[in-house]
Amino acid sequence: MECLLDHIALNVEDDDRMLVFYTEVLELPSERLTAYRAGKVPFASVRLNANTIIDLFPKTLWAKQPGQQRGLLNHLCMALSKSQWQALHERLLEHQVAIETGPVPRWGAHGQGTSLYFRDPEGTLLEARYYESMAQERECLLGS
Repeated sequence: MECLLDHIALNVEDDDRMLVFYTEVLELPSERLTAYRAGKVPFASVRLNANTIIDLFPKTLWAKQPGQQRGLLNHLCMALSKSQWQALHERLLEHQVAIETGPVPRWGAHGQGTSLYFRDPEGTLLEARYYESMAQERECLLGS
């Protein structure tokens, strides 16, 4: 079976801080933010590409779910064009986001790529990667 990644849901403690990180530092467009702020929907999202979003579940939502815990996600990997990856690397340094590992070679869905690892404000490990051979039309919205 082959499928597209639809979404990833992150349990967040401070939704405002996380929205700033994902929309301003990573420059991902927000989804449903106005409706969320107005209390019309239970969470906001940010868009990675036409097929994939990250849902930011505030504590008021996930703390109600029986047995739900924070921190079960190992990491989230975003594939970008080389130029987008370089721009992101510069923005991370500009915003004083610590790079935990990288740039380092890593194997992934499109073969060997170059990755760097960093954390969002609540500790979720994020990986940003580019592939030399990845087609430019397969771009992520990061930094758009």
